[in-house]
Amino acid sequence: MPDFLTTCLEAAHRGAHVLLDWQNRFQPREKAPKDLVTEADIAAQEAILLTIRKAFPEHDFLGEEQAAERKASGLPPIPLRQSAYRWVVDPLDGTMNYVHRLPGFAVSIALQQADEVILGVILDPLTDDCFVAVRGEGSKLNGKPIRTSGCERADRALLAVSFSPHVTRGSIEIARFVEGLVACQSVRRMGSAALNLAYVAAGRLDAYWATSVSIWDVAAGLLMVEEAGGAVIGIDSSPVNLERPEFVASASPSLQRDMLEILRRAEGQRSS
Repeated sequence: MPDFLTTCLEAAHRGAHVLLDWQNRFQPREKAPKDLVTEADIAAQEAILLTIRKAFPEHDFLGEEQAAERKASGLPPIPLRQSAYRWVVDPLDGTMNYVHRLPGFAVSIALQQADEVILGVILDPLTDDCFVAVRGEGSKLNGKPIRTSGCERADRALLAVSFSPHVTRGSIEIARFVEGLVACQSVRRMGSAALNLAYVAAGRLDAYWATSVSIWDVAAGLLMVEEAGGAVIGIDSSPVNLERPEFVASASPSLQRDMLEILRRAEGQRSS
């Protein structure tokens, strides 16, 4: 594990350096409505890939930009596994914030052994906050152990939510947002799934739910919440499927029950 962690940290810092270097000279282009991507994505992913491949050439690598290229070529975004280990990378989570010079973007790297995530690093290039989780060893922020807030009630919770870039009026995502807005102390839409999960782990947020994210957005962060004492579950109360992640991450099991009830009420309001 120490070799894995050392490589992961080196890769994350190299990716972050690329992002900061490119921020004042990239040429943003439309990838999809409300979803910008820049040359920085590709450059950061390449820096991360080179670092990992140098240390572990036999390992699988799954990156957001790689998946986008496969999809554009008519291939499944997620290739079949060839190794027991797979690195799952989002070189730039929070692209819209990055493009508009807003805080709230990150490099996210996770390592899977078989289907289990065993290591996760989320690095904020602007603050240099480095969140680390190792399965069975807890979560840390800049080398110091972190825990969730322990919040147990929705009406005392600071909640974060994510929307699809193509969210439409009357969608279930909007219904869930409204229900959360009414039931919780306050709601935020931050723009980075990776940082949302890191903040739940560190007690800065109490809960976060998302349905329009991908494995590279959340693989590191979900482990981080679990290792910080939080509760993670699928929107439908089943275990989270990382290949199609729809989940609630909460500071405590009690708060998780409240979050699931909020989601059920949103479903009921929409169907009626």
